Amino acid sequence: MNKENKLIPGLPSGFEDRWNKKLLLKKRLLRVIEKNFIKYGFDPLETPSFEISSNIGSFLAEDENNPMSDVFTFDDGEKNITLRYDLSSPLARFVAQNNQELPSIYKRYAIQNVFRNEKSGNARYREFTQADCDIVGNVNPAQANAELCNLISNTLVDCGLKKDQFTINVSNRKIVQGLIEDLKIENEKQIKVMRAIDKLDKPGFGLKGVEELLKKERKDKSGAITKGANLSDEQASKILNFLKIKDLEELKENFKNPITQEGIKELEELFKVLNFGNCSDQVKTNFTIVRGLDYYDGFCVETNLNFKAKNIKGKEVDIGSICSGGQYNKLISRFKGVDIPGTGVSIGVDRLLFAMMQLNQIEVDTQNPVIVCVMDEKYLKNYYEILDNLRKNNINSEIFLDSKKNLGKQLTYANKRECPVAVICGENEFKNNKITLKYLLGTKGENNQITFPKENLINEIKKFI
Repeated sequence: MNKENKLIPGLPSGFEDRWNKKLLLKKRLLRVIEKNFIKYGFDPLETPSFEISSNIGSFLAEDENNPMSDVFTFDDGEKNITLRYDLSSPLARFVAQNNQELPSIYKRYAIQNVFRNEKSGNARYREFTQADCDIVGNVNPAQANAELCNLISNTLVDCGLKKDQFTINVSNRKIVQGLIEDLKIENEKQIKVMRAIDKLDKPGFGLKGVEELLKKERKDKSGAITKGANLSDEQASKILNFLKIKDLEELKENFKNPITQEGIKELEELFKVLNFGNCSDQVKTNFTIVRGLDYYDGFCVETNLNFKAKNIKGKEVDIGSICSGGQYNKLISRFKGVDIPGTGVSIGVDRLLFAMMQLNQIEVDTQNPVIVCVMDEKYLKNYYEILDNLRKNNINSEIFLDSKKNLGKQLTYANKRECPVAVICGENEFKNNKITLKYLLGTKGENNQITFPKENLINEIKKFI
């Protein structure tokens, strides 16, 4: 192949290879998360990567002229199909399709990749893993949502975070809905108002950025312009004053709209149930949380880290919420024509991984194998007997696969693999029925080699791994 025609290896923006410690840590997190979902009584569900576009709907895009701009959509003949952008929309389709076979209260968890055609960076990916659990059916909302808050807290602690390293922020979308009703904001502007409020705590926004989005437009540092909700100065001012309120009692006293009062009451009931458990100190109110997806209509939750992470350039960044969700009473009714309420949360596994890699608080078992070196090809049968014995005793192990390489090159390979131990046996060992082990992770200059009777292999090797 001509030099000019050679391919340049690389990935598209927003996608990432994961390997070695990072992938092992991710797998560990996934095991912990799934174990907790099962412990809390959730059943597994797996849905396809693609859904029919009209079924999955469009809840992400902020550009009303191009509602599918933030997803990957493809022509599939008569119908378009879309790569799932979350796990809630496929759940709604599944429940509608299989409602008669499901229990009246359906608790499911799903751990799968999702895809979003959006700007990447600072732990924002275009393909990433979500771990969702949802409760669908007629339940006491306070109990269901308290259960989700408890699950978030216990799961993140089990993943390796300390309790003071994260906060579970909760609100209720009805609180803002009541304010919007009082301000007589037109229907077509309401989702823009919600999304503007939801960006208050996002990097680079604050009250000034929200005000711009509530009014005409906002221009970011790159020069990109986002059209605003075109509210009047008075409407925008009242929303901004609302965003400064932190206390539930102050909110209750100053905002009398019935929908707002209903949202406040639901929060009070949530905290009453939370006080029955041991995670209530982790949960705080934050009335600016309304969630950007417009299928939420009640309880909302966002879990934020209480520390800054760093990007690849070493700059401190806010990676956003690592576990979010809320209540949706209308999502399934798009299919059934009847309201089947649901509530759920989603852990952003790759965001959590991004933070955990930087904290370096937990040890990851690398599970690197013991290597059986091949000193002499005529003893190949004996080397495989040693290998078989190691594997029968659940010891990760491999044999060097090129008997023509000398011992030095075999050990160089083993060191690059970070193998903990090498089995080095030549003619003398086999003649005397002995085995030699070399500890490869020991301090240089120390005697890291030992020879012993063959029958002691498993006991001796376990001292090093």
